[in-house]
Amino acid sequence: MIYRSLADINIYDSPTLDRLATQMAKGRYLQVLESEPSFLKIQLLEDDYEGLLDRQDLEKLEPSDRQSFIDNLPPALSAAEIRDRLPQVIAFIQQAMAVPNEYLWGGTVAPNYDCSGLMQAAFASVGILIPRDAYQQEAFGEPVSLDELQIGDLIFFGTPVKATHVGIYIGDRSYIHSSGKEHGHNGIAISDLSGSDQVSQWYSRQLRGAARITSNQKYAMRRSPL
Repeated sequence: MIYRSLADINIYDSPTLDRLATQMAKGRYLQVLESEPSFLKIQLLEDDYEGLLDRQDLEKLEPSDRQSFIDNLPPALSAAEIRDRLPQVIAFIQQAMAVPNEYLWGGTVAPNYDCSGLMQAAFASVGILIPRDAYQQEAFGEPVSLDELQIGDLIFFGTPVKATHVGIYIGDRSYIHSSGKEHGHNGIAISDLSGSDQVSQWYSRQLRGAARITSNQKYAMRRSPL
């Protein structure tokens, strides 16, 4: 069964429904994979992300179908069209930063975001669908050298094995990101790739590389049955 959300909805990663996995923004689609007494195992159709939906939140959904989901996907964009929309992506993030916010693990809707949730929401606001998590976004983008960074490129941090954090480059060695409480800003703020402040230095030690979003083909053109 496929549903469309009528409101923002929390999606959990534990049957106890006390640990956020991600959030489903109003207007997104999901399909039910399994049904349990207190929750439904679901998959968000725009990015294939799986999680658990509290049965009480069924009232925030309306029945839909796969064709409606396909018909409401944004069109595929060329690399040039994506580049032209990057100023709007950054403007979305700057506006989110101007509103009181804090870091929220799993957050993808205003005002509280996690790092990759902020990037996904910002790109989606201009019709560019990208994956949910930082490591997925890194793999989805086109790798670029740090010496060739352009405004709007995504910058990734983490371990040598996996990206665990992401920000967006805004020029002058600076990037915007939503970072946590312990080593970050506890919300959306600007850091510097070579800055002397504690947050910038913490992430500079984990810098992995960068990627450029040049396509949304995988997520935007599902015109045949899934």
